[in-house]
Amino acid sequence: MTQIDKKIVGQSAAAVQLKKMIVLVAPSDAPAIIYGPSGSGKELVAEALHEESRRKGRFITVNCAAIPKELMEAELFGFEKGAFTGAIKSSAGKFEQAQKGTLFLDEIGDMPPDLQTKLLRVLENSIITRVGSNSEIKLDVRIICATHKDIGKLVEQNEFREDLLFRLNVFPIDVPSLADRSDDIPEIIEHFIARKKTKNGLDSSPLFEPSALQALKTYSWPGNVREVRNIIERAMVFFPKGKITGEDVNTYLLKTNSDVVLRAEEQDAVWAELDNLNSKEIQMHSDENSNTPPSPTDFASWFDTNNSVDLRSLLRDIEIVFIEAAMNRNNGNTSEAAKDLKLLRTTLIEKVRKYGL
Repeated sequence: MTQIDKKIVGQSAAAVQLKKMIVLVAPSDAPAIIYGPSGSGKELVAEALHEESRRKGRFITVNCAAIPKELMEAELFGFEKGAFTGAIKSSAGKFEQAQKGTLFLDEIGDMPPDLQTKLLRVLENSIITRVGSNSEIKLDVRIICATHKDIGKLVEQNEFREDLLFRLNVFPIDVPSLADRSDDIPEIIEHFIARKKTKNGLDSSPLFEPSALQALKTYSWPGNVREVRNIIERAMVFFPKGKITGEDVNTYLLKTNSDVVLRAEEQDAVWAELDNLNSKEIQMHSDENSNTPPSPTDFASWFDTNNSVDLRSLLRDIEIVFIEAAMNRNNGNTSEAAKDLKLLRTTLIEKVRKYGL
């Protein structure tokens, strides 16, 4: 397995084409822009370009969307002591840190216009000046950018400089969405499971049956490869060393809008069950041996006699009492306890973990 295969997992036509592009573009020092949806692995492509290049310096990453506008210039170009309030010592910026290496500007579409102008100058003369300094620093840095936005549309809206786009877009590289290379999903799953086993030193790997793999291959994957990683995390918690069917995938692993509805329904079910209990009213000083629980509607009259209530703690305590009772009744069997509480098994597991029960 090559280093590129470790970064870009899969043998679909789209994955193979992407790997060929990396091999072709990597030796060049010219800029490149990596296009693709969020979570598709654009940073991995940038890392592969650097590792396959002849550059001996570091691979430095900057997320243009995560740095406040007022701090970005100092972050990129560095600054001298006393250049601004808080600059108690000189500091090299990301460009200098990437000397003889690669600077990866992620989410380049979010770079402020004034920084776009300064980046264009760097591309034209390979020289930077730290904030608060007049001394020029000569650079030997390859610049690779990435974006999930339509840069052409940003140019039309005057939000991105057209001349900067021309300078950066020497090598445009398109990263396909996972939905466009669904045949790679089984291999990607194996990859993440292997990584998890190596990291934890434990083998709690579930087995994805053919129906499960088919369900995953037909899923739309809005979160792309990043979402696969999350699903594997979920699978190893919910199905340690177990078999996963297509029904399990749709019910427990895939995050859909129905999950939100189910959580709301589960909460309503708890209150409905309390309503159905044979209770009369809350007796604040009633017999402690009484087995009659309060009805939810009776909390209103109780609240009238109290100045305030810690609602979050009260609901938490109610949940804990019912969960512990259900688990004790069923000798720790979460499936049966979940049935008694009218919860999904996975929801009960999450609550048990949350409360440390």
